[in-house]
Amino acid sequence: MEQTAKNLLVFNKVAKITVLFWVMKIIATTLGETLGDLLAHTLNLGYTIGLIITGIFFIITLFIQLKARKFSPTLYWLVIVGTTTVGTEISDFMDRTLNLGYLTGSIILITLLLSTLIIWKKRIGKIEVYPISRKNVELFYWIAILFSNSLGTAFGDYLSDNAGFSYLEGALITAAVIGIVVLLHYISKINDMILFWLAFVFTRPFGATFGDLLTKTSAEGGFDLGTVPATIVCILLLSGLVFYSHKNQVAERLIS
Repeated sequence: MEQTAKNLLVFNKVAKITVLFWVMKIIATTLGETLGDLLAHTLNLGYTIGLIITGIFFIITLFIQLKARKFSPTLYWLVIVGTTTVGTEISDFMDRTLNLGYLTGSIILITLLLSTLIIWKKRIGKIEVYPISRKNVELFYWIAILFSNSLGTAFGDYLSDNAGFSYLEGALITAAVIGIVVLLHYISKINDMILFWLAFVFTRPFGATFGDLLTKTSAEGGFDLGTVPATIVCILLLSGLVFYSHKNQVAERLIS
């Protein structure tokens, strides 16, 4: 049993799914939204350049993550931030540059996500999100996360831009959906992987709408904090939790 625990700690490449994981994921998605808007709007780079910049960051961090031999909280969450940021740019690019609209964009992203999960199940035999040690499984994992975060961004923007909900209302709606998913985890027999990916998708629009709530002007229904301060706050919060996660990882190794 002790040897098995050591192997998980040494060879596993991804974060364990805990309450702390979901808190960090929401902060990372909020950071992805504010950072994406900072590039596209505050710095006025536009969606195409923003997508190129965030895409390069995501590819570099993912390459290093895949090459790593063991789990690193810092590296892992950098890749997560990369997926949330590039997901913001992908969604906005599809809607505003290609003029597909958030509904069409969401349908495309749902198709891509489901296709990834189906191929994952067919090629590997099962879908698991922890522990992951094989590179081919990890690659499926990150592709699914990228499409999930892009889809979540599109859904969040659809609520505020197309459905007419305020940013606060959008955040409350997505929080309610997340609450329902959590409830189903405890009272239903629905497959845990289905619930995981539902939660993963809907924590993204929650973070996105919350990010918009922080950065948009009061006339737009936001708190007018601005993209730069909001991004800095999110970076500090996530960095603190990554440090805490790293300490826990070291403690687990010592105990084992």
